[in-house]
Amino acid sequence: MPALSVTLAGVSRSFAASGRGGASGRLAASGRGAASGRDAASGRGGATRRVLTNIDLDIRAGEIVALIGASGSGKSTLLRQVSGLDTPDVGSIQIDGTPLVGIDQRCAIAFQEPRLLPWRTIESNIALGLPRGTPKADGAVRVGELLHLVELEGARELKPSQVSGGMAQRASLARALARGPGVLVLDEPFGALDALTRLTMQDLLLEVHSAEPATILLVTHDVDEALYLSDRVVLLGDDPEAPQGSGSGIRRILSVPGSRPRDRADATLALLRAELLDGLGVSSHHRPAPSPSTTVRLDSF
Repeated sequence: MPALSVTLAGVSRSFAASGRGGASGRLAASGRGAASGRDAASGRGGATRRVLTNIDLDIRAGEIVALIGASGSGKSTLLRQVSGLDTPDVGSIQIDGTPLVGIDQRCAIAFQEPRLLPWRTIESNIALGLPRGTPKADGAVRVGELLHLVELEGARELKPSQVSGGMAQRASLARALARGPGVLVLDEPFGALDALTRLTMQDLLLEVHSAEPATILLVTHDVDEALYLSDRVVLLGDDPEAPQGSGSGIRRILSVPGSRPRDRADATLALLRAELLDGLGVSSHHRPAPSPSTTVRLDSF
């Protein structure tokens, strides 16, 4: 399937505010049933909490777009809308110009945890992502291609407990790609990995995108990762001039210059990094150390 465009128009989402123990909030946040979301938005059953408000975003076919924002800014909630795991209270989502209704076979998702079945081999876990009804021979060929693409050919007969975290995440990515989606949704795909493995996986993702150029929408808390991987970075957050509880909107969209793979040490990326950190409320500068002339020397007493 070719890469497909994604269009969000006026998307808003509210959840029932959690009561004691947060059970109602967790149930709503799980995305179980579109009706519960609409009930939450209408106020039926108690107070509500607005998470997203009036999200307008056009993602071009083949583009990589990263979502960043503070915890609780609605990044994962927005991913669930695009993947069809949840339904917005207001607004619409289209993939390639047609409305998204429920879980859509044109879209695949991978999470921070690999979520592999422990009793299956790496090969058979990847095969779970194949479209239903795929002939056995065709499925074997496709899985073989993916094992080669994510460099797991030597681990095909191993169980998830026998491979590293990075290898398990590669298998999860291959499973998401198995049906050849036009849109790939990634929710902090490398967040649980160590720093070096994370850098390796970033490069692997770009290689995969070059070989099978799906449209990618990913959530990350790593500003450097967002700038290295993405064509554009979308910053979600509250509008400081809006009433409290209005929900997160798009505060800023930054286009990242240059072609991939980028130089991680590029000075332009450093400037964009400072801008994004500022948008997240994090200063990228430290106070200068006191000059020698103002430093008190203990041996002067």
